[in-house]
Amino acid sequence: MTSVNVIIVAGGRGRRFGGAVPKQFRMLGGEPLLAVTARRFAGIAHLTRLIVVAEESEFGKCSELLTPLGLPLAMAPAGRERQHSVASGLGVIESNCALVVVHDAARPLVSREQIEGCIAAARDTGAAIVAVPVADTVKRVAGGRVSETVPRGDLWLAQTPQAFRTDLLLRAHREAARQGIVGTDDAALVERLGFPVAIVPGDASNRKITTPEDLAWAEALLATRA
Repeated sequence: MTSVNVIIVAGGRGRRFGGAVPKQFRMLGGEPLLAVTARRFAGIAHLTRLIVVAEESEFGKCSELLTPLGLPLAMAPAGRERQHSVASGLGVIESNCALVVVHDAARPLVSREQIEGCIAAARDTGAAIVAVPVADTVKRVAGGRVSETVPRGDLWLAQTPQAFRTDLLLRAHREAARQGIVGTDDAALVERLGFPVAIVPGDASNRKITTPEDLAWAEALLATRA
């Protein structure tokens, strides 16, 4: 069966979040946000390695938090940009890994259905991302004035997880590094190769925790599920 490695990107300093404690270690539902996120991948079929990309000074803390989950844990050092962090994670994937899943540590409420749906779609097509359709009206602005109202019917907001055939994602990162390209997500690097990326519908609960208000929202949502 197809082996799966998961890369959780947890190297950000959370400057928009503020405070001395990185947001991946803030408490959510009684445990650190990173542990909440990692727990979402427990029991995923054919998961053979979960790679946490973090600051090297935080390896011990991450290991202490995640070892009790019983996941096949590995660590990789964070890079300057998110793309560099993912590339670092790719450097420690297993040699026989067929599919790689990339997920933000700051998206702790992703559902099992979204994770498994993304993996299944990548297994079928080679590349897939979780995303949600744009709900608001989109305006293009120039010089402080609206220049265009952009039709939103075919616009989607990318989330994570994003899953890829391993050789495809490695090739995309190598090519981006060769050309000095820094993409906003891994799917953008794959798209540059001309490879199609499938969409798996997500939902609003898979929100990225960026500010204290986001964390308060996530706490309230967890309380309704208790």
